[in-house]
Amino acid sequence: MTSRPNVSRVFHRSLVQQYPEARSAHGACITDAAGRQYLDASGGAAVSCLGHGHPRIIAAIVHQLERMAFAHTSFFTNEPAERLAEILSARAPGGAWRVYYLSGGSEANEAALKLARQLHVERGETRRDTFISRRFSYHGNTLGALSVGGRTAHLGTFGPILLPNVRKIEPCFAYRWKHEGESDAEYGLRAARALEREIADLGEGRAIAFIAETVVGATLGAVPPAPGYFKEIRRICDEHGLYMILDEVMCGMGRSGTLFSCEQDGVVPDMISLAKGLGAGYQPIGALMVREELAEVIEKGSGAFNHGHTYVGHATACAAGLAVQEVFEEEGLIARVAVMGGRLAAALAARFGSHPHVGDVRGRGLFRGVELVADRASKEPFAASRKLAARLKARAMDNGLICYPMAGTVDGEAGDHVLLAPPFIITDAQIEELVDKLARSIDEVIAQTDRH
Repeated sequence: MTSRPNVSRVFHRSLVQQYPEARSAHGACITDAAGRQYLDASGGAAVSCLGHGHPRIIAAIVHQLERMAFAHTSFFTNEPAERLAEILSARAPGGAWRVYYLSGGSEANEAALKLARQLHVERGETRRDTFISRRFSYHGNTLGALSVGGRTAHLGTFGPILLPNVRKIEPCFAYRWKHEGESDAEYGLRAARALEREIADLGEGRAIAFIAETVVGATLGAVPPAPGYFKEIRRICDEHGLYMILDEVMCGMGRSGTLFSCEQDGVVPDMISLAKGLGAGYQPIGALMVREELAEVIEKGSGAFNHGHTYVGHATACAAGLAVQEVFEEEGLIARVAVMGGRLAAALAARFGSHPHVGDVRGRGLFRGVELVADRASKEPFAASRKLAARLKARAMDNGLICYPMAGTVDGEAGDHVLLAPPFIITDAQIEELVDKLARSIDEVIAQTDRH
């Protein structure tokens, strides 16, 4: 066994990349150990919705730690968990809900898959054994969540050990998939009916659930659904007995301009998965929200969800989540997202509306995507070999901007976009800074690409 001096003992995400050390953070900015400041325009991964160092959240966490950090939920409940569940249920669309707490989005979606299957079993529909999801989606990195995800990058390594009983339909992605002459509403119906065809091909009584991100996040870059898409999905699920699971891990909790993004689509799903903005980065917390009548199926049947983790309902994490909801309300932040999201959209459109290498600017609220193309007219992407997204991330950091570029937008390999998810407290001046630094970074990286 060899030991190399000056090598980090942390198993970092990349073992060949050097990371600056984040030393402090305040508001919308992070400062590293060398004193360099970065505008956090993606909230990490759409996490830090309140910015950094919010005194109200910190005080709530400290207060809870002083009272009781943790008590296992196989023995006790706790006040923050109960209060947060009441608030989430009251603010969610469609009546009463139950809230099952977890530590993040992957766990929330994993729990949704297992609960959907258990609900069918308790209702005597044991033949239902297959999930339907969408290509170009992302639902987390546990094996179940990865199985229903639509990112091809993982398949070479993990494909052989993923769940086999998953079918995937096309995404609802108007910029790339809408036909010429087709209205947005017509496209929404056509895209949704791919689910009905898949159910027919699978066979009646086999599908467990359909899972989709309300607004597609990292994989496609803040792609909202076409008008009417989810209403048609809801109709199809009801007609064929599937549960409708909406993944709002990234796009929910105010990020899209309403507390739950699906409010804007006029639908009530059967389950909603949450994380990221739920704890705003102050504590690791996720949640699975389940309609009351579905929870009662378990309550009146076996009596228990056959699932669990050690940190389910962690008191300190729930205290942070509760404080986040209180700050949303007290500071009017959800309404602010709608306003500042409009200003961000306008600033991006003004800067990139005729840019030769920007094909589309899209999103909802403070959840925006910028798709990069080699040719604006044809929508042809840059070659995957250019590694544009990775180089853009590095260049943006050099320019003092944290954003979220991703590759594979078009076919899983080619295609690049940038995801933006700044904190809800972002100012007009910071929006201007964000757009200026992003434009400079894009132009510098593309110029470098053209030279090679």
